[in-house]
Amino acid sequence: MLKETLQKVLTGQALPAVPDSEVPRLLAPKLKLRREFALVLTGIRRCGKSTLQGQLMRESNRPFYCNFDDIRLAGMTSDDFALWLEVFNETAGADADVFLDEVQEVEGWQRLVRTLLDAGRRVCVTGSNASLLGHELGAKLTGRHESRTVWPFCYSEYLTATGQERGVESLQNYLSDGGFPAYLRERRDTLLNDLLRDVLLRDVMVRHRLRETRHLNNLFLYLSANIGLPVSLQKLTKNLEIPAVTHTSRYVEYLQDAYLLFALPKYSPSFRARVVAPPKYYAIDTGLLRAVSPQAAPDRGRRLENALLLDFLRRGETPSYAAEHDAWECDFVTGDTVWQACWQLNEENTKRETRGLLAAKAQTRAKRMVILTAQNHSQTLTHEGEKIEVIPAWEWLG
Repeated sequence: MLKETLQKVLTGQALPAVPDSEVPRLLAPKLKLRREFALVLTGIRRCGKSTLQGQLMRESNRPFYCNFDDIRLAGMTSDDFALWLEVFNETAGADADVFLDEVQEVEGWQRLVRTLLDAGRRVCVTGSNASLLGHELGAKLTGRHESRTVWPFCYSEYLTATGQERGVESLQNYLSDGGFPAYLRERRDTLLNDLLRDVLLRDVMVRHRLRETRHLNNLFLYLSANIGLPVSLQKLTKNLEIPAVTHTSRYVEYLQDAYLLFALPKYSPSFRARVVAPPKYYAIDTGLLRAVSPQAAPDRGRRLENALLLDFLRRGETPSYAAEHDAWECDFVTGDTVWQACWQLNEENTKRETRGLLAAKAQTRAKRMVILTAQNHSQTLTHEGEKIEVIPAWEWLG
């Protein structure tokens, strides 16, 4: 690249905009810039990474910002790092903190970050690809980084953004709206559809040099219509007429790397059984799910289940599900607790939900059983001498 081009970019880029109605992120108090470690913020596009980075920049005395998603930096490679550092040293102060946005756009960015750390700089980077920001971080920045996932707004952040109170009505609104900040400001489904297209194109198609979008797009739509249901790669391959299971497996991995999907494994004390059993898939956001799902009628129970899975992940849990084919099912297993998600308990479904909990408790040796619902009050059920807590989901969600 030309030095003149880099000078114009590095001195002329606008800093990340912070909305007037700024919502305090629950993650923010946990973030701190240190000279020993690069702070790495990962997450899907438009979930608020740049805004959060902008908040950190306001706390810095000398922030230096570079957005690698700038079209003028298209084609930049690791061969340009020496020139980038030369321009940086000429324009940034000796004590400047470095903020790099969307670093996955430049291959080998870890070397640049390592050089900045070695020079005693405090560095914060953002990126939108889990694989890139995972495997390669371990290889090039071993022991020199701290990674944090940034999610769309959780329920409590959604309430702050929309001025609503906790309760059944706001929970139902949250499951419909989701937590993408831009959508909550403008209320246009086109924003969510454009987001999906951008992620599929830029974070999957371009990055992995895929030539056609049909299979990838159909795969995401199919899984969106079957949220919370076990689906095997063989079934996906057959139903969507994908050439081979290996292709399907690779596409699913790409969608997870782009933070569009999350796979929930089946619980089993047997490693082989865990690997062989089909996982369940969930989406990054219930609003995106509503906007793009081919399902005509919304399933509030499935959306609730999706929102609960995301909340477990935000809390650092690694949940699984438990089931016995055509006999019983338990939505989540975490630590010593088994969980069911149920929009509203009634005489018909209470038996099914409790049967799944009791079977999962016996299989996992859990100590606690919980049903999360949209009802207005907590209660305790007693079934076969066992106590089951019923907690309003709007009360439990973070």
